[in-house]
Amino acid sequence: MTIKNIAVIGAGTMGNGIAHVFAQNDFLVNLLDVSQDQLDKAIVTIKKNLERQLAKNAISEEVKNKTIGNITTFTSLKEGVDTSDLVVEAATENIDLKLKIFKEIDEFAPQNCILASNTSSISITKIASVTKRPQKVIGMHFMNPVPIMKLVEIINGYSTHKNVSETIVNLSRQIGKIPCEVNDYPGFVANRILMPMINEAIYALYENVAGVQEIDTVMKLGMAHPMGPLQLADFIGLDVCLSILNVLYDGFGNPKYAPCPLLVNMVNAGNLGIKTGEGFYKYMSGIKELIVSEMFI
Repeated sequence: MTIKNIAVIGAGTMGNGIAHVFAQNDFLVNLLDVSQDQLDKAIVTIKKNLERQLAKNAISEEVKNKTIGNITTFTSLKEGVDTSDLVVEAATENIDLKLKIFKEIDEFAPQNCILASNTSSISITKIASVTKRPQKVIGMHFMNPVPIMKLVEIINGYSTHKNVSETIVNLSRQIGKIPCEVNDYPGFVANRILMPMINEAIYALYENVAGVQEIDTVMKLGMAHPMGPLQLADFIGLDVCLSILNVLYDGFGNPKYAPCPLLVNMVNAGNLGIKTGEGFYKYMSGIKELIVSEMFI
């Protein structure tokens, strides 16, 4: 299956990163969002990240210009996907929203088009069930920041065809990523392991075992983690962490996945991490940009 034209739905952090990587590797990318303002911000972000790569001699000026030239923005889903070989959905981690989007993609995308979701925890089988092509639905879980992180978790749904899996695995290698195939169970592999660790770190804080910096320091210096679990939770978004933990808890019915009450309270209070300026740490204006810049070293 030949893939050349790719549509990416959602121009947020993950969506603009996915569009960046495909465009940099000579694919024609339609970047879609309901908000033109969000699309404009996404292009600015992609240009900044390309400038960082250029400053580090990771790419040439020609590659930078070619990458931007390969991206076209759309606010209309129908127009954005109607010539696509692959659609990658990177919308908010909300099951109702994703099901709505996949119904619409299925209606407007060409019959041979593969439909992929960047979901970090929601069932690919469930998503595929609202389409007329469940055999062509698959998960492509990129890691943040997408231009730097090598892993793509490839999730096969119950009906995903072997040829579709092989195509997406090969495509991931084409864009310089390392694909790992997994099966469709709550949290897949990455978040089934990561989120309980983050949740346990929050419990350690909640039960006054240690403070925020002490917990993160132990994990960084003792376990060689590049970022402590509480800082990582802020970076991911505490609302996203809570959503994934709820998927694990509902999917397995096991109390070990129950979100810590402190996490629930922080989300209810609107302290979601970097994106709101406060989570387990407080972030002054401009700190978010600094953290993202450091991730591009």
